[in-house]
Amino acid sequence: MPPTVLVVDDEKNILLTLNQSLQLAGYRTELASSGQLALELCTSRPVDAVLMDVKMPDMDGIAALEKLMQLRPDLPVIMMSGHGTIDTAVRSTQLGARDFLEKPIARDRLLVALRNVLQHQAVVEELGRLRAEAGQFEMVGQSAAMSRVYELIRRIAPSEGRVLITGENGSGKELIARAIHQNSRRKAGPFVKLNCAAVPHELIESELFGHEKGAFTGAVSVRRGKFELAHEGTVFLDEIGDMPAAMQAKVLRVLQEGELERVGGAETLKVDVRVIAATNKDLEREIAAGRFREDLYYRLNVVQIHSPPLRERKEDLEELIASFLREACARNGKRPMQLCAEAVAVMRGYDYPGNVRELRNLVERLAILCEGPEVSAAEAEHLLPSSRGKPLPSSPPASAASPPPPPPAKSRFRPDKPFREQVEDAEREIILAALAYTKDNVTEAAKLLDLERGHFYKKMKALGLRRGGGEAAPSPGEPTANGTEPPG
Repeated sequence: MPPTVLVVDDEKNILLTLNQSLQLAGYRTELASSGQLALELCTSRPVDAVLMDVKMPDMDGIAALEKLMQLRPDLPVIMMSGHGTIDTAVRSTQLGARDFLEKPIARDRLLVALRNVLQHQAVVEELGRLRAEAGQFEMVGQSAAMSRVYELIRRIAPSEGRVLITGENGSGKELIARAIHQNSRRKAGPFVKLNCAAVPHELIESELFGHEKGAFTGAVSVRRGKFELAHEGTVFLDEIGDMPAAMQAKVLRVLQEGELERVGGAETLKVDVRVIAATNKDLEREIAAGRFREDLYYRLNVVQIHSPPLRERKEDLEELIASFLREACARNGKRPMQLCAEAVAVMRGYDYPGNVRELRNLVERLAILCEGPEVSAAEAEHLLPSSRGKPLPSSPPASAASPPPPPPAKSRFRPDKPFREQVEDAEREIILAALAYTKDNVTEAAKLLDLERGHFYKKMKALGLRRGGGEAAPSPGEPTANGTEPPG
């Protein structure tokens, strides 16, 4: 969608001439004949840049510029005047104007100035985004599971096909979506994301499609939605399985026709976006239960990528720990440290129900709480969720030889049982102990184990546990598989 330029001048002939020049160059335009009207338009219409005269009745351009910078400090403004002086130009730039042009303005000079301020703004916005998200794009790991993901990304990215990414919470679905965008033909365009589970149902339409001023209480200015902001780029709809049914039909229309209307608006807007969706739910099961539209599922599921859980790529653990530890030490002002081989072995023995996200948090906890340049096995074992709450073991002096870690008081190894069943026995014991410790408070138990409450419920159901310490299949009134508590 081309940028929109607001032209502000009290002389009608100049206003129309500039309007024609800009439209011939491919820009969309808004026109205002006074500073006050310019301020109103900038808060009620999507404006990307302003071209404003200095000399105007009622409110001159300098006064309007000062007020405009208070309302929208990042908006690029070019001032123009037929009576320009150095003092006026200096005052304009001090107030925030990006350029100052003298009338009569040559068409080429106008277009170059406008292109420069828009490009500068795009660079500023991109730099801010990169700074905010630095270190979160690169995926780590060379396991067979991740190699399959990389190969799919290489094949999928150059196409325009929609992608559905499946996988558990914390397994890196957003990183896969970003990698697809960054290796696509749309990489110069925006990557806009929305977590459908994090937005209240009554606001999700405004988030996706935008709204006009006055569309509802609190809509004090026009707002572009995620689809409009992602024009010529990629929109990432995370947790699409949690999108309300009414919104699913409206998203389907955008996918089918490439057009939308803002909430409270009548204008139909064309958008060119690539949609990548992600979910931790089984959408085919959601379709069978009537909670997800089958036609939307087939529109989204052109190509599917599964993000493997960390427990299925434990061979990547050492590389992930090293990467996260470097980041955590730098972020927290700690000297570089590493895990000893025994500590890595301890970390490898944990199942990470929260996946890579949980591992990142655990590693940062190690970086903050451990003193020495090398994390010991005892320190690593203490900081895993099953040992939380015990006093941190003291590190030996640097000059002393580190004693080998003490053997566990009780081994859970059973030669007569397969590994998976032994792991389930251990998980069952930990969850029952956490529930007993919190007096059957599921929320507190999940928090102690650093699990999301919904995941905690699912784990209880999978292990055949129920509240109160029982070890039978859940009965009516117990937590359900989707992580919700029934009434009462």
